[in-house]
Amino acid sequence: MHLHCSAELKKTLEDEGIDVELLHVGNKDIHGCIACRKCAQTGKCVFDDVVNEVAPKLAEADAFVIGCPVYFASPAGGAISFLDRLFFSTLRVDKTMKVGAAVVTCRRGGNTATFDVLNKYFTMTGMPVASSQYWNMVYGGSAEEVAQDAEGLQTMRTLGHNMAFMMKSFQLGKEKFGLPQKETPVFTNFHR
Repeated sequence: MHLHCSAELKKTLEDEGIDVELLHVGNKDIHGCIACRKCAQTGKCVFDDVVNEVAPKLAEADAFVIGCPVYFASPAGGAISFLDRLFFSTLRVDKTMKVGAAVVTCRRGGNTATFDVLNKYFTMTGMPVASSQYWNMVYGGSAEEVAQDAEGLQTMRTLGHNMAFMMKSFQLGKEKFGLPQKETPVFTNFHR
C-alpha cells in the first residue's frame, strides 16, 4: 500500500482518538502456509517470522487493517501468505467484533478482485467489515500519484471515521450486552 494512503487512514483514526500501529510486512520474506497444524499444538506458526510477531497484536487489538497492492489483478503473494498463516495460526483467538478493513491500491485495475479476496479473512472469523463511501481503494503507480486521488483519499478518511465509530460502538455494546452467543462449530465434509 502506498504510504500516502496508509498515512491518511492512520491520521484520521488518530484524530478520532484511536491508537494506531503501522507495520510493514510486504518487504519481509514470508513463507506460505503448509497446513501442518503445528500452531494448534504450540499456539504459534512453525515458521517463526513476522506472523508470530503480529499474532499477539491481533489478539489484543480492536481492529485490523490490511493494506495491499495489486499484482496481476490480485493481492500481492506476500500478503496472501501473511494472512493465510496469521488467520490459520490464530483460529483459537476470538476475533468476534474486531473491526476488519482491507485497503487496496493499484495503478490501473484489479482493485475490486483484491478487495474481495482480502475481506474474506474477516468474514470467516466473525470480524465485521468496515466500509466507506466507496470500495476501500486508491489509484496510483506511486505515492505521488496516490496523493492526487482526491476521491480515494476521501474514501480513506471516511473509512477511518467509520472504523472509529464501529470500535467505539462495539466497546459500548460489549459493556452493556456482552459478545454475541456462539455455537460450537459444526464442520460438514461431503467428501467420501
